[in-house]
Amino acid sequence: MPDSQPDRDETPSERADRLWNEMLQEVRVCQTGAQILFGFLLSVVFTPRFTTLPDFDRRLYVATVVLGAVATATLIAPVAFHRFLIGHGVKPELVRVAGRFITTGLALLALTITTALLLLLRTALDATGWAWFLTGAVLLWFALCWLLLPQVVLRRAERRG
Repeated sequence: MPDSQPDRDETPSERADRLWNEMLQEVRVCQTGAQILFGFLLSVVFTPRFTTLPDFDRRLYVATVVLGAVATATLIAPVAFHRFLIGHGVKPELVRVAGRFITTGLALLALTITTALLLLLRTALDATGWAWFLTGAVLLWFALCWLLLPQVVLRRAERRG
């Protein structure tokens, strides 16, 4: 488990409890966003405009909804794990598994947002080239904010430390 901070005086159980609470705070934001996006996506198919979409956009919509469902399930999984494993003395393992679920869920959420954006931009813009370009730029932004910048901060901290 990451987050070994030598200046903390805590037992492994206290550390697991602290990390679990921090993870719950993080995942609450992601879960809410994923659930709202998923709910919105579910309603799109029932609009009159949906039937006029080209085949590619319909398939893109289906892929987006499936990604949204999987992202939502993955981000909610730590709660289900906790519910089933509470009281069994496996919180450190729960924290590790939940961390993997959250990381995977974030990646799936980024893909869901990206494909939803592509669908929206393809529908809103006449120039599909711009839709692809703007969507690619947003995907790069996700990669920068969620992957690259945290690695830069971590490397700088390791060099100082």
